Amino acid sequence: MRWQMGRRSQNIEDRRGVGPAMGPGLRVGGIGGLGVLALALVAMFLGVDPSIILNGLPGGGVDEPQVTAPSGRTPAADDQNAHFVSAVLAQTEDTWRDIFRQGGQTYRDPTLVLFDGAVQSACGMAGSATGPFYCPADQKVYLDTSFFRELSQKFGAPGDFAAAYVIAHEVGHHVQTLLGISRQVTDMRQRSDEATSNRLSVMMELQADCFAGVWARHINDTQNMLEQGDVEEGLRAASAVGDDRIQRATRGYVVPDAFTHGSSEQRMRWFKQGLQSGDINSCDTFNAPQL
Repeated sequence: MRWQMGRRSQNIEDRRGVGPAMGPGLRVGGIGGLGVLALALVAMFLGVDPSIILNGLPGGGVDEPQVTAPSGRTPAADDQNAHFVSAVLAQTEDTWRDIFRQGGQTYRDPTLVLFDGAVQSACGMAGSATGPFYCPADQKVYLDTSFFRELSQKFGAPGDFAAAYVIAHEVGHHVQTLLGISRQVTDMRQRSDEATSNRLSVMMELQADCFAGVWARHINDTQNMLEQGDVEEGLRAASAVGDDRIQRATRGYVVPDAFTHGSSEQRMRWFKQGLQSGDINSCDTFNAPQL
């Protein structure tokens, strides 16, 4: 992925080294170690509200990034993680600004918060084990870049495009918030039984996968940023976090009614749907005859 050739986003908030310590705000109840691990794995790419997992609730030129922490600290010049994240975030900004403008709307950029260990968001406190997530209450994406290492080493999905796909998926949840989709789905889930709520969650996640595919198509069409093997990296990342694969690894068996993100096959298929069409209208998972 030719991410170095693009501009850098200024919408980065660096809280690394200054985040909150784990405390009473992070409640995992009586869940044992294996249960926490299972929930953490399932939480990968959930992106909407960490409290659902943690509290058990139902359902041209290159601009250098100005990444500052509340303390005024800026990352070192060789902080490749910060530069990579700011470059990918800028690509999502350019993509969705164009798409929203074509639809007669205005895109509002999200902020991406870099943290390590734990972080306080408007959706509650979350630890690194939760994985990257998006909080609609403050319209921020939260990311501990150590997840990229986990994605490569534990989930078998290495590569810069796989990491970029993670960011694009979380930004996809921001797009859902701006379009009013998140609120509608949240309202429906609150009135639904568990199986229906889970299915709505799957629809949300698969749509965010499709939006990530639209982003990938856009940056390739407009800036020729994709390289050979990038699409395969994205598909491996989508497959790695499929509910069936995670359940098989943590439970030893698969329970489709308990899916909240979609199977590996579904996640790959909807990412490819957005990539091939490049059209946000092709991502209507809620009215699709087949997920």
